[in-house]
Amino acid sequence: MLGRGMRARCVKPLRQRLPAWPSRRAVTTDAASSHAEKEHVPSEDDKPFDVRLSDESFETYELDPPPYSLQTTKAELKRIYSDMVKIRRMEMEADRLYKEKKIRGFCHLSTGQEAVAAGIEHALTKEDHIITAYRCHGFALMRGGTVKSIIGELLGRREGIAYGKGGSMHMFAKGFYGGNGIVGAQVPVGAGIAFANQYNDKQNTTICLYGDGASNQGQVFEAFNMAKLWNLPILFGCENNKYGMGTAANRAAASTEYYKRGQYIPGLKVNGMDVLAVKAAVEYGKQYTVAGHGPLVIEYVTYRYGGHSMSDPGTTYRTREEIQRMRSTNDPIAGLKQKLLDWEVTTEEELKGLDKEARTEVQKEVAEAEKMAVPEATPQILYEDIYVRGSEPQFMRGRIPEENYYY
Repeated sequence: MLGRGMRARCVKPLRQRLPAWPSRRAVTTDAASSHAEKEHVPSEDDKPFDVRLSDESFETYELDPPPYSLQTTKAELKRIYSDMVKIRRMEMEADRLYKEKKIRGFCHLSTGQEAVAAGIEHALTKEDHIITAYRCHGFALMRGGTVKSIIGELLGRREGIAYGKGGSMHMFAKGFYGGNGIVGAQVPVGAGIAFANQYNDKQNTTICLYGDGASNQGQVFEAFNMAKLWNLPILFGCENNKYGMGTAANRAAASTEYYKRGQYIPGLKVNGMDVLAVKAAVEYGKQYTVAGHGPLVIEYVTYRYGGHSMSDPGTTYRTREEIQRMRSTNDPIAGLKQKLLDWEVTTEEELKGLDKEARTEVQKEVAEAEKMAVPEATPQILYEDIYVRGSEPQFMRGRIPEENYYY
C-alpha cells in the first residue's frame, strides 16, 4: 500500500495533467467591423471597390475560410442599408398593430437580425431558394413580397401574401418556401428542394435556415445525413440569436458550436451582425455547393432585441442591460451606417433621405393593408388552396355526403 507522500507524487492535480489548448479569438458581433480605404472608394455609384472584413468575421470547421474581402459598390451598399431599414420599420409596425390587437395569434419579429436576411439575399439570385422557420417576415420581403402583402397577411386580409390564411408563420413567394411553424420541420424540406435542383441539373443553391432552439431536433440530423450522402447543393444555416424561446443556448445544448454540428459536413461560423460578412459567407458557400462539394453548415451569430414572440416580454431570462448593450454597440443598421459615412459612400443628409423614404413607404403600405377586405367565410375560399390551382379533384369529401365540396 502506498504511503500518503507517494500517492501525492503519483497523482498530479487535474489542471497540471490537461494539455494547454491554444488560445483563439471568437467570432465578433461588431456590426461595424469591416474596413475600406476611403481614398479607394470611387466617386461613381456603380464602380466596384474592395472592402476588408474583420479577421474575427469567421471561424471554420474542416473548411478553408472564405476570402476576408469582397467587392461591392456604393449603390449596392445603399440598397442593403435601405433593405435593412425597411425590414425594421415593417417589424416595428407589426409590433404596433399587435399591441393594438389588430394582429392576433403568433407573431415572431426579427428586430436586430436584419443583417442575416439582407446579407443572404444580396449574395443570391432569384433562381436560388430559401426556406426558414417562423421568424420569416424579413425573408419574405427580401424574396419579393411587399410590405402591404406581408402586413395584410398578419392582419388576416384576403390580399395578404398567403391570402390571409397563413398569418405570421406561413408566408411564401417565388423562391421562398416559408415560413414554417413546426420547429425544425423545414430542414428536411430544404434538403428536398436541394435534391430537386440537383436532379434537374440546376446551378443554384438552397438556403435552409433554422434557429439554435431547433438545432437539437432529430430531423435536422437526418437531413444532414441525406444531404451529405448525396452531396446536395444546400447551405444549412443556424440563426443563433443566443436564446431558444426563453432558454439560453448553453442551458439547452451540450455543444453550442452549431457550425460543427454537421460532423461530416464542413462548417462556417459568421458574424451575423455585419451584413457584409454575411454576404461574403453566403457567396462563398454558394460557390462551394454549386461546384459539387456538397452541403455546408453555417452559423450566423446574431441577436434579437425583442422576445421570442409578441407574447414574450424578453426580459425575464436576460437583463435589460444586455439588450441595451447590444442595441447600442452591435446594431447591424447603425454599424453599416457608420461605415457608409466613414468611407464617404454617402452623406448624413442622403442617409436621412433613405430613412425617410423607407419610413414613408412602409407607413403608406401598412395603411393600405389595414383597408384590405377579410376573406369571405365561404366554402369556395376555404377549399381553394388545398391543391395547386388547376389540379383540384372533382370534389373534396366532407364528414358526410352533404358536406362534400365540388370544385
